Amino acid sequence: MNREKKRLPPILVHLLFLLLLVLVALPGRNEKASPLLFLCAATLVEGLCLYRILRGKKARAAGDIGAFILLVFAVWELCTTVLGVGHPVLAPTPEAVFAVFGSQWRLMLRGIGSSLSLLGVGFGLALPLGALLGMLAGWSPRLRDSLVPIARILAPIPAIIYAPYLIALMPTFRSASALVIMLGIFWPTFLQTVGRVGGIDPHILDSARALCLSGREMVFQIFLPYLLPGLISGLRVSLSTSFMLLTLAEMMGSSSGLGYFIKNFADYANYTNVIAGIFLVALVVTALNGAVSLIEKKAVRWK
Repeated sequence: MNREKKRLPPILVHLLFLLLLVLVALPGRNEKASPLLFLCAATLVEGLCLYRILRGKKARAAGDIGAFILLVFAVWELCTTVLGVGHPVLAPTPEAVFAVFGSQWRLMLRGIGSSLSLLGVGFGLALPLGALLGMLAGWSPRLRDSLVPIARILAPIPAIIYAPYLIALMPTFRSASALVIMLGIFWPTFLQTVGRVGGIDPHILDSARALCLSGREMVFQIFLPYLLPGLISGLRVSLSTSFMLLTLAEMMGSSSGLGYFIKNFADYANYTNVIAGIFLVALVVTALNGAVSLIEKKAVRWK
């Protein structure tokens, strides 16, 4: 019985993939774009699931996720292409949406490059500065008593609120957007680091004082090894927050980036491209989370 349950998700993935192929082959009420890229996406999902199943690594989870994605594809194909439910402008066919990746790939690549470079500046400044100041405040009672109350006031304020003023104040839009991302990540990172420093075993700190460790030795031999696992684990939340801030800022006045891609086509009611842009953002965020998982496995093996 248990073996049958374990085999169910992989079988369901294959059945849904075959169903999707049948639906694509059926004549539809709406005019079809080329189904090539849509079929490539579905085949990629099927192939990745099959790879995970054959390797035996989280096969059940892979089967469940793949089945869900292919079920969404099948229902989408049935409703829009085959049955013609909804207006084609508001409910475009999956063939039309995935065809955008072929026609707009240059603009998409430029948007990814622009967004990631901006994200790297804001995130790359906020994380180390917030962690460093958090370590100092966690170690120094005077700094902690002075800065933590300020951080508790500023941290809950959504950083995107500053965007209209910063866009007017800063010399370029990119510098304003980087500062918005930095404000959104800096204070939460600072508070998290202060809390983790406060959670270090007092005996460890007493031993470090007894050994007369310098400030640099305290940072690299005591604080950093203790804090690094928590900082990297929190990267997923920080990345999601910073990416949300980035796309919102790009929608306000940028001329490039993923947020601009979506906003620009939404202004012209081209919701086919808007949905493709949403898929693109999801792919980029998934890739970033995968990179964080890889860093966590490689960098904090002692966790």
